[in-house]
Amino acid sequence: MASKENQMTATLLTSILAAVFGSLQIGYHTGNVNAPARRDVTLASYVSYESGEALATVANTTLELRIIEEFFNHTWWSRHNQSMPDHSLTFLWSLSVSIKDFGALLGSLGVKCLADTFGRRNSILIVNALSVVGACLMFASKANESFEMLIVGRLVFGLFCGLVMSLNPLYIQEVSPTNLRGAFATLNQVSFATGILLGMVAGLETVLGTKELWAMMLSLSLIPALLQYLALPFCPESPRYLLINRGQESQAETALWRLRGPSDEVFTELEEMKQEAAHTQSALTVKEFFTKRSYRQPIIIVLIVNLGSQLSGFNAIINYSTKMFDKANFDEAKYLTLGVGAVNVTFTLVAFFLMERAGRRKLLLTGFLCLAVCNLSMTVIDSVLALVPELRSLQVLVVFFLISAYEVGPGPISWFIAAELFDQPARPIAMAFTSMLNWGGKFMLALLFPPLLKLCGAYVYLLFMTMALTAFSFTWRRLPETKGRTFDDIAAEFRGSEGIPLHNKTGFNTFP
Repeated sequence: MASKENQMTATLLTSILAAVFGSLQIGYHTGNVNAPARRDVTLASYVSYESGEALATVANTTLELRIIEEFFNHTWWSRHNQSMPDHSLTFLWSLSVSIKDFGALLGSLGVKCLADTFGRRNSILIVNALSVVGACLMFASKANESFEMLIVGRLVFGLFCGLVMSLNPLYIQEVSPTNLRGAFATLNQVSFATGILLGMVAGLETVLGTKELWAMMLSLSLIPALLQYLALPFCPESPRYLLINRGQESQAETALWRLRGPSDEVFTELEEMKQEAAHTQSALTVKEFFTKRSYRQPIIIVLIVNLGSQLSGFNAIINYSTKMFDKANFDEAKYLTLGVGAVNVTFTLVAFFLMERAGRRKLLLTGFLCLAVCNLSMTVIDSVLALVPELRSLQVLVVFFLISAYEVGPGPISWFIAAELFDQPARPIAMAFTSMLNWGGKFMLALLFPPLLKLCGAYVYLLFMTMALTAFSFTWRRLPETKGRTFDDIAAEFRGSEGIPLHNKTGFNTFP
């Protein structure tokens, strides 16, 4: 017990909190830019901008579509002396929001190069500049009467999103002690959810979501960006990167002493890193990553867990809930939608406290099973809603339950599980792969959901239920428990066999 207490140092906590300022910025820009459903805009016409803004779309009371449309129209009028056509307005708004996801997909491609060349901490600092540039462009767009600056700013910020959502879990996992690794990695999702809630509040018309203040609202992400620049440079680099990637044993030992304090665990952890270094190759190409035999099972696991998380109905139901809340005729819908953000934050915190107690497997399995139940419930309720309108209130409860299930398990774990399943050379590529799956899954769902909803009606949720059950089944059969295990111990399980045994000597692979 003493050793575990000694591992919780001020340097470690500062390193974690400084890193998650990045995900706070992403959450903020997800929550503050939102397009409430309009009577003259169909779901199909604005589906593209719903792709990456799943939770933000719930917030009917955040930055209103008409404000940005007025900005687009005013800019167009000043140039051409005529109003912008309605279809052009819809397209520009869709582009300005969805381009963040496109930028995130592009940004994911640079994770390995940055992480292996400059290190984990330094890479986070480098990509933070993209957030600063993006926020400045978005802020300056109003003064310069240029919607192009707003769109380019969103694209640049998207590059930041794709990079930092991979680099953050990578750095956090490599500086954290084994017994706290999963909990600290969950703080990245806690920060993201908190940013969404702050963005929702900032986007309220009674706060900053006005014609005069919207540009200032978009610039507020500069505050956490600046805080990160003030704190993170004084935090140590990942000891694993220093030792395994750079062969700098003395610097790695110094970093560990700073992170762990005076503890015998420093020498134990240093020896474990040396053992992992002895089992891994010094460099790895992307081609080798996808063809190496020992990586096949982890790649499939990451693929199923991430697609199961993104395509199990969470984003689709959240998107649909905007329309559902409108139909429910709640008098104070703004408090209900802010409540959605509050529930999101609350259950990411629940995940933080449960991660090292229940373990990854149990939380994933519980989450996927509950998501399947929610999708089945949505199918039943939607099918009889015309006959029993009173069930709209039950729909809202299902949405809240679904958010809880997603954030307790699949939401946070899907972002960091790859960092635990792969060894040091493969870890940056695996995190880039994770980022592409998450951002790509959101975008793909946005494209497919409207035509599927039109084709299948309420039964579309059975498809999401099937995906959730598939992820549940695969997780049950293939995913080993990683709680409390060293990176080398997990990697050895994959090196030693072609498949993943359901039970191993540690007993972690069970689901009682």
